[in-house]
Amino acid sequence: MKELELARVYQLIEPGPVVLLTTARNGRANVMTMSWHMMVEFEPPLIACVVSAADYSFAALRATKECVIAIPAVRLAQEVVNIGNCSGRDVAKFEKFGLTPTPAKRVAAPLIAECFANLECKVVDRRLVKMYNLFVVEVLQAWIDRSQKNPKTIHHQGYGKCVVDGETLKLKSKMR
Repeated sequence: MKELELARVYQLIEPGPVVLLTTARNGRANVMTMSWHMMVEFEPPLIACVVSAADYSFAALRATKECVIAIPAVRLAQEVVNIGNCSGRDVAKFEKFGLTPTPAKRVAAPLIAECFANLECKVVDRRLVKMYNLFVVEVLQAWIDRSQKNPKTIHHQGYGKCVVDGETLKLKSKMR
């Protein structure tokens, strides 16, 4: 074993697929790229999301207490990176990156039609926002686009490096 820089630990503990988080505030929809999130409960589904206070979406999420987590397939990889490399303060991202906002059923934030899954969420816990920018959201409604067969997700490993889902393993488990 050799020592690893502590700043690179996050590359080893990758939380899941890179997702897009949408918000809507004062009649304006925005979308940001998010790779720091994790499931914290099965039912109801709860997801912990880190949204930097420097992100334009932070203020909207804090004020409206709702969002959509849209899960893109690898075919959207370049758009996902481009969305993450600019701010909604300066850019109307849906228009700039050719994404189609679709009305959600339970929240004001839009779904993204090009993503294979969309999760409508409300913030249920903000106790760690001040310290860690961590919001816990509950999934109120989930949508799947079954026409996108076997979508592969993008996983961020830091410094511009991503991997794509690979082979699926089916192992015996007592979990349902």
